[in-house]
Amino acid sequence: MQFKQHHRQPLRPRRPTRRRSERGQGLVEFALMLMFLTVLLMGVLDLGRAYFSYLALKDAAQEGAYFGSAFPQCQTPGDNQSPNYGCSNPNNIPYRVGHSAPQGSLVNFDDPTAYHVAVDPPCPPTCGMQAGQLITVTVSYQYKMLTPFVGAIASGQTLTLTARSSAVIVRVPNCQGSPCT
Repeated sequence: MQFKQHHRQPLRPRRPTRRRSERGQGLVEFALMLMFLTVLLMGVLDLGRAYFSYLALKDAAQEGAYFGSAFPQCQTPGDNQSPNYGCSNPNNIPYRVGHSAPQGSLVNFDDPTAYHVAVDPPCPPTCGMQAGQLITVTVSYQYKMLTPFVGAIASGQTLTLTARSSAVIVRVPNCQGSPCT
């Protein structure tokens, strides 16, 4: 069996023919998409920072709640005349919350106006607290966004992030004398 060979010209790739009006079209499309993708990426980074800040707030609230479970009378810094005498810094819940964030991180607790600590005890510090009751610590933080486009969607450049944590009181304070022990 023999095959007959045909003589053909080798196939050359054909160059696409472009009209003069289509020159630079790819560059324009790339520039438009690059702007869109940059804004999208900046928004994702900003929301990632917000989530990291929320996690740091959650850790701070947990630190305050765990300290409050052992020392529920130390809801505010005390002085020598107050019922929570002996709760001066660093032995109180707001101090523990404010110093729980790592130094140099995205959450800045150095500015006391940027965050707020609220302690919700089962009763006032002078009442008869009992082991097994819950103490709740709530921390609010004013997060400032960097991306103006995300701020327009979120109705402002500042978001209020709030984290709450509860713990069971494990030790009943003895507040008959001064200081409470």
